[in-house]
Amino acid sequence: MSSGRTKKKVTLYLDEDVLRAARVRAARSDRRDSEVVEDALRAFLGFDVVERVWARSDLGEDEAMKLAVSELHAMRDEQRAARGS
Repeated sequence: MSSGRTKKKVTLYLDEDVLRAARVRAARSDRRDSEVVEDALRAFLGFDVVERVWARSDLGEDEAMKLAVSELHAMRDEQRAARGS
């Protein structure tokens, strides 16, 4: 599920059980440890949801951006109204 973007090397400190489980998952799925960790982070951060929505959407990039900006403004308006500003 790699995005094809440039990768950066990082150092992470993980609980031994978590690392062991990631390595087992990687070995069983014939992938690298880093791919399993990246997939888990993407899922936790919601990237998988965004990718599924984009895959099903028939909006062009400009239309999608306009929709996103519109929704952001609507959310901010709701927050202001809730605060009484």
